[in-house]
Amino acid sequence: MIEIKIPKTNTNLKFEQKVNIFEILKSAELDNQKNIIAAKINGVSVDLSYMVEDKCEIEFIEKSTNDGLEVIRHSTAHLMAQAILNLYPDTKIAIGPVIENGFYYDISSSHKVTEDDLSIIEKEMKRLVKARVIIKRQIKSKEDAINFFSALNQDYKVKIIKDIEEDFVSLYEQGDFVDLCKGPHVPNTGYLKSFKLTKVAGAYWKGDSNNEMLQRIYGVAFSSKEDLEKHMNFIEEAKQRDHRRLAQTMDLFHFQKEAPGMCFWHPNGTSIYSEIQKYILSKLKKHNYQDIKTPLVVDKSLWEKSGHWSKFKNEMFVIEDDKQTYAIKPMNCPCHVQVYNHDIKSYKDLPIRLSEFGSCHRNEYTGALHGLMRLKNFTIDDAHIFCTEDQIQDEVSNFIDLLYDVYKDFGFNKVLLKLATRPNESVGTDEMWFKSETSLTKALTDKDLDFEISEGDGAFYGPKIEFSLEDCLGRVWQCGTIQVDFSMPERLGANYIDKDNTKKPVVMLHRAIIGSFERFIGILLENHAGKLPLWLAPIQIAVLSVTEQANEICSEINDYLQLNSIRTVLDLRNEKIGYKIREHTLSKVPNMIILGKNEIESGDISVRKLNGETEKFSDKSELLNNLNKLINDKI
Repeated sequence: MIEIKIPKTNTNLKFEQKVNIFEILKSAELDNQKNIIAAKINGVSVDLSYMVEDKCEIEFIEKSTNDGLEVIRHSTAHLMAQAILNLYPDTKIAIGPVIENGFYYDISSSHKVTEDDLSIIEKEMKRLVKARVIIKRQIKSKEDAINFFSALNQDYKVKIIKDIEEDFVSLYEQGDFVDLCKGPHVPNTGYLKSFKLTKVAGAYWKGDSNNEMLQRIYGVAFSSKEDLEKHMNFIEEAKQRDHRRLAQTMDLFHFQKEAPGMCFWHPNGTSIYSEIQKYILSKLKKHNYQDIKTPLVVDKSLWEKSGHWSKFKNEMFVIEDDKQTYAIKPMNCPCHVQVYNHDIKSYKDLPIRLSEFGSCHRNEYTGALHGLMRLKNFTIDDAHIFCTEDQIQDEVSNFIDLLYDVYKDFGFNKVLLKLATRPNESVGTDEMWFKSETSLTKALTDKDLDFEISEGDGAFYGPKIEFSLEDCLGRVWQCGTIQVDFSMPERLGANYIDKDNTKKPVVMLHRAIIGSFERFIGILLENHAGKLPLWLAPIQIAVLSVTEQANEICSEINDYLQLNSIRTVLDLRNEKIGYKIREHTLSKVPNMIILGKNEIESGDISVRKLNGETEKFSDKSELLNNLNKLINDKI
């Protein structure tokens, strides 16, 4: 007698002999049977065809759950691989894992798959879905599996199996297609109806650039057509908001092959950059930070002392000169310690807050570069607070208040927090790490802030709080951070004289609010779809003439606004007014003054907003007051 317990429904079933999940599901008489695609036996995921031979607990997996979506996406990866082999028989398939919202499969084929081929592959996938091809699991010995895939000339599968330690492996048979996989999978291909292939890319075998380059085909899959359509609409919206696309229409910046991962800022982009820098600087001065500037190139001996050389050497740009080795700084902290160390500090001097908009360089893998989001050269709103252990609590608390104040002005009201703890590879004593993690935890709990624990994700020299922003599309961007560091000050001899006249190592707090200027601007552009608030807009108002007779008054208004620090553009071109409006709308200029014969006669100043609304002002002074109020209120 086999006893089956289904805890969620409080159901107990008994069977005289071994039985598969399908039969158990029928006997359970559940209302949601058609949505169930797999199950868990005592917590282990299995196919619906799995045979139950002993007493157990069963949890059924619905297709719309996280576990269910993983089964669907993994099964769809196999579906795509089968379709590709049907279309291009000499293809060798490598790995096809589940990723966020979908899957990919790495392949090697004489046929170069292009974006145009994706619809062809999708058509074959849909044919296989209609055929409802049965999916069966089988177990083979490692040796038999190697022989099986060798006969099919599937070299990558053979390589994968040889690296497996177990004596037996599981395979999934799907018609005439067989793949190596642990499963589980859906019962047949008919369950896989909501998918879309999205792009083609290159990828090295096992992620090693010394290995051969494979073709990687990406796709997304969902439990319903509605969810798929929702996701594709999200992707299209994100595409329209892509900061690289906006940079072209707004003339903000560009990249070129002579300086990979390094940005060429145009006047409009530099305006945004400068406004953010000016704003951050004003906030820092109110919180008693002192500006410093440190060298870009520093001898490797400093990086060795700080611990960065052994950890980050491969990510540094290194310069050899007269038998000396230098590195372009990948971060600012060791240099900030040198400023602190320049003279003797007393406990009475602490805390000392040193800030720098520090330009850093990191030798990122070229394939990982992504617009402003991932660069080789970037500038951090960096600062380091040197304090005593007793001051950590207040400094962290004050920083959190400053950070929330800044994020609010940029239009971000939802902040997600994580406390990242000690990683496997770290420097410093257990006592140092305990003190650091305790200090950060107390700062968060005392302010009654919700946070997650991110085990092992701290920096190599100390734990940190990570502050992430959620944008209007629900995407999460990690920006701010504060890290407690007992280790680096000790390594670099950063001390202070305490009340008892003894020398003690200072505590160093690494902190940033927006992180990289470049990345933060990318986030801002995408969050606002380029329609930046007035105080940040590179051009705050465009003055457009409808007729030549309006040129003089347009120039007068433009000069007046410019003299009062409003960023303007004067457009007196002999073009149709509709053309001018359309051009400045595409450039996301928030306001347009449009002056023609009627406006000249009335004396009113009509301002067209980016959303199409119009507002009238009696004179230049009233207009200026309105603009200044919006700018000061950060609207």
